Amino acid sequence: MTQTWTTCFVLGFLARMVISSKEKQLIKQLLNTYDTVGRLGRPVNDSEDKLVVEYGLTLVQILDLDERNQVLTTNVWGTYRWKDILLSWENESSAFANISSVRVPRNKIWMPDIMLYNYADERLTEMRDALAVVYRDGTVLWVPQAVYKSSCSIDITFFPFDEQECYMKFGSWTYNGDKLDVEFFDNYTGFDLTDYVPSNEWEIVEHRARKNVKYYVCCPEPYPDLRFTLKLRRKVAFYNYILILPCVLLSSLTLVLFWLPPESPAKMQLGMNIFVAFFVLLLLLAESTPPAATSIPLIGAYYCLNMILITLSTFLSVIVVNLYFHGNRSRVPLIVKKIMINVLARILCMHSQVKHVSTTREQKPSAPANGGTEKQRYPPFVYEQVGYEMQKEEKWKLFSNGPHGQGSMTNSDSESSNYSGSPMKAIENLESEVREIKRHVVAMACRITERESKDYIGKEWKVVALVLDRIFFFIYLGCIIVSVFTIFPRANNTAV
Repeated sequence: MTQTWTTCFVLGFLARMVISSKEKQLIKQLLNTYDTVGRLGRPVNDSEDKLVVEYGLTLVQILDLDERNQVLTTNVWGTYRWKDILLSWENESSAFANISSVRVPRNKIWMPDIMLYNYADERLTEMRDALAVVYRDGTVLWVPQAVYKSSCSIDITFFPFDEQECYMKFGSWTYNGDKLDVEFFDNYTGFDLTDYVPSNEWEIVEHRARKNVKYYVCCPEPYPDLRFTLKLRRKVAFYNYILILPCVLLSSLTLVLFWLPPESPAKMQLGMNIFVAFFVLLLLLAESTPPAATSIPLIGAYYCLNMILITLSTFLSVIVVNLYFHGNRSRVPLIVKKIMINVLARILCMHSQVKHVSTTREQKPSAPANGGTEKQRYPPFVYEQVGYEMQKEEKWKLFSNGPHGQGSMTNSDSESSNYSGSPMKAIENLESEVREIKRHVVAMACRITERESKDYIGKEWKVVALVLDRIFFFIYLGCIIVSVFTIFPRANNTAV
């Protein structure tokens, strides 16, 4: 029984010691004062006095910059400092002389209504609850953790080599500048990056802050605010492999389209495959950019330009193939021949094709003497009587012995009777056969000449087609180079 009473006495003594702690007594006294006067109203002696609140931001992390919804999400620590005359104990008795600061719940004291003006958050609260630190002279320091979602105008013109500038505007929502003024914490105009965790996607190029005083239509009083600005640059290492490198490779592959021979069916298939590949890249780009943007990214314009050029190259390839297989249906116009073969082909270093055509001389076939048809001009070359070489040995003897020789005309063969006359008759027959041979030789030569002429015309059309293909190649190459240096100037400056 005695031991139980001893235990209760010790516990009671400790409880009285805890209850009688100077810090707890001071906190209770300060909160009782607030309970008496109330939390509403600014803690000032005179209603005309101006209360100054110092505000600062410590940037901890850039969580996300949503380009599609144009929202910047940041993890920050907000720093508030003001002076509350109801929370001062420096004029109190020496009982609290050793206490320099206490911690009180923020919902027990007056708090400034400093809000994020450009908020874009569906949540009801942005900050975590935190105790407020109160110092001897009544200075209150409140540093809550917060995740802010602020609206940010996104310019995706130079995506992914873009730089975005977002701001966060803070100020009192109801008090004007004559009642509550805002200043920078410790006069530091910018974000505090002491505890900043670097982002994997964005690099901070610049951060600054300035104070603005604005007059609204509703109220004639001034409303001051603090505007914190972040200038961010996108890290392009990821996009170089996803968007830029495939684009460069496909553009280079498009150049191969003009080097394929026109007779190859891959000339048309390759162009369509590259077109589909660019369309897939365009879909990937659309997933990374806001759909309702005021401007389109230049890389998207570059994709569209390549798709247009590929479409044109497909049409041009059809023209080139058509010219290549034009054949000898018609001759190449003289002006086209002079420009394409004699000038452009030499400028484009196509000497081998020009030399191959120039070595083939064009010869016009001779017209038939009687103006007959094709069959009459060039009859089938079938000739068996080619003179004495095709005669039998008996006919040679008959002709050589003459009418008085041993082989005089005793033979009744009709073929031998042709040479039974005088030698002059034999010579005439021989000349007739030679003229027949000559006529067939001339016909054969004309046929070969006409074939060569048609081949020459076909080769001219092929050279014209190849020259056009080479011209289209250089035009496409020039468009690609100009578009790269025109569309990505920001990228070039960033690389430097």
